[in-house]
Amino acid sequence: MKKILLAIVALVALFSCKNPNAPSNSVLIKNGTIYDGSGGAPFVGDILIQGDTIAAIEKPNILRGQTEVEANGLAVAPGFINMLSWATESLIADGRSLGDIKQGVTLEVMGEGGSMGPVSDSLRREAEADMGDIKYKIEWTTLGGYLDWLVRRGVSCNVASFVGATTVRQNVLGSRNVAPNAVELEKMKSLVRQAMDEGALGVGSSLIYAPAFYAKTDELVELSKVASEYGGTYITHMRSEGNRFLEAIDETIDIAKRANIHVEIYHLKAAGKQNWAKLDKAIAKIDSARRAGINITTDMYTYIAGATGLDAAMPPSVQEGGTKAWIERLKNPTIRQQVLKDMRTPTDKWENLLMGSGAKGALLLGFKQDSLKYLTGKTLEEVAKMYGKSAEETAMDLVIKDGSRVEVAYFLMSEDNVRRQIALPYMSFGSDASSQAPEGVFLKSSTHPRAYGNFARLLGKYVRDEKVISLAEAVRKLAALPADNLHLAKRGTLRVGNFADVVVFDPLSIRDNATFDKPQQFASGMMHVFVNGQQVLKNGEHTGVKSGRVVRGRGKK
Repeated sequence: MKKILLAIVALVALFSCKNPNAPSNSVLIKNGTIYDGSGGAPFVGDILIQGDTIAAIEKPNILRGQTEVEANGLAVAPGFINMLSWATESLIADGRSLGDIKQGVTLEVMGEGGSMGPVSDSLRREAEADMGDIKYKIEWTTLGGYLDWLVRRGVSCNVASFVGATTVRQNVLGSRNVAPNAVELEKMKSLVRQAMDEGALGVGSSLIYAPAFYAKTDELVELSKVASEYGGTYITHMRSEGNRFLEAIDETIDIAKRANIHVEIYHLKAAGKQNWAKLDKAIAKIDSARRAGINITTDMYTYIAGATGLDAAMPPSVQEGGTKAWIERLKNPTIRQQVLKDMRTPTDKWENLLMGSGAKGALLLGFKQDSLKYLTGKTLEEVAKMYGKSAEETAMDLVIKDGSRVEVAYFLMSEDNVRRQIALPYMSFGSDASSQAPEGVFLKSSTHPRAYGNFARLLGKYVRDEKVISLAEAVRKLAALPADNLHLAKRGTLRVGNFADVVVFDPLSIRDNATFDKPQQFASGMMHVFVNGQQVLKNGEHTGVKSGRVVRGRGKK
């Protein structure tokens, strides 16, 4: 009987009715179970959208819309916010943002360490030379210029970004392992100030990677002080999520204190089995800091594997100067032997993800060279056996042959820890992936399933099936919490006067379908998505509408 009722609901939703007596340019989402983002109990009601705004929220049968969408039996919620998006290039290739729109994501937040601006002439040349499957001309010079350029091209989602501390550093210092002098630091701060003036949300760092690894705490504090002047955030892929996990949290809290700034920890995790037990102490540190008045929050993805590159398996010292210099060093027999030794030696001086996952737990996802793409989907252990070499030697060979970092998924985390983190009241969510579609250029490489399933996995597996948190709390964490953390005006909740970023989904059927074996599969259960009042998803299918806008920080205090 339940299946029959759901089928009737879906059939009714296929036909939206026209009402000539309703306000012009209006849409009524009626009879839905409304989760307004507050975390409170849901209620059945109607939402009237007029233009780009939520015009009214009432009990059923009071409002009328020019177009009416039946949502009986469905959940209605504010659009979800992807706190860690790598849709920077995928939106250039395909502005529909299908992978995330089909999960209800209406805002992509970018800028984990690297951002699409500012861009010096040397950075432009380097970036264009290093492009992989997606190729484009860099026609902007600033972060704000990139965001505006992207929206002019047409995107179905809203976009926002932090300015990357790595990008700022590269503009002034290149990829050298040096500390900025006073003049250079002022140049770096000036670039942050320019980005904040253009609407950046704050400063983002990714400290396990070269050249970000070379930045000392004092440098990060100074850049964060500039963002603090604007009410921005310092958001960080910390210096360690493994052997120095707890010390990295200490550094993050120290930056929060010294810069007087809200801080957020990207993809909170205890990486590597030997570090799983540290999560209790990590949470205790964060909770203690919050009680002391430090504004610290976290986000995560809903998987036990992360995804990055083979650069995260090699010491940052060998990577100084960029990809070409790194590859030349790996060709030197003496340096190669030292790198091999470093990769096999346990350490807390740098983050070795390969040691945490093992070669069997390192899944190869993406290559730049067509000649190596046949290795996609194999583990590093399997390729090492094919090459007749050790995993470490094979990793170095692959970087040399591909001329890139090579994309890899590392299996590092505990499922129990994932569940515990989801329940934290200050936890929001980010895919740490692009938003793509199983077609065209995206089929040239594989990906992590989180690119297609991160948010649906939360709502299906962890909310409906395992009941780790309630649906009302999940919606709060997906929308209102990140919007509040980032001080985003009129977004994140279903309230009269807010922008009409609204999603309608079936809580009984929403689920992730992407797997590590077959990652390029859309999630299911998302019925309708509205971005700035325009419907971009209708009955689970994209409408072709590209109504996304740039969402900017709140500006200087």
